[in-house]
Amino acid sequence: MLNNNRLLSVALVLFGVTFCLIYPLAMLWPSGWAWHEGSPVSSHYFMMIVGIYATLGIFMICAAKNPTGNRSLIWFVIWSSIVHAGVMGLQALGNGMHRGHLTGDVPALLIVAAVLAFLMRRVDMYIK
Repeated sequence: MLNNNRLLSVALVLFGVTFCLIYPLAMLWPSGWAWHEGSPVSSHYFMMIVGIYATLGIFMICAAKNPTGNRSLIWFVIWSSIVHAGVMGLQALGNGMHRGHLTGDVPALLIVAAVLAFLMRRVDMYIK
């Protein structure tokens, strides 16, 4: 159980830090991370998403100290990442201008969900 918790903690910190870095990622690779034209600060929507993901990232980093005590938050990250990736994927398929997201934030969110779900299932096996 200790190794499973440790792996989950590492994943939470790595993904949490990544969530906090959405803004710089959009600056480096706009077609894969930003859903608007122009500077990231020119979009109120994008800045709202940056704020939400940075907040979630900080909570993920905090949850890494006690993953089993933060199961609800972790499952929220998993399921909200799947839903977000699904919506973005459909939108990217429907609009050729956003196809870069199919190689950027869409797979990134699915990777976050898959890794955390795999690790959470291993932790949950030992709890029950």
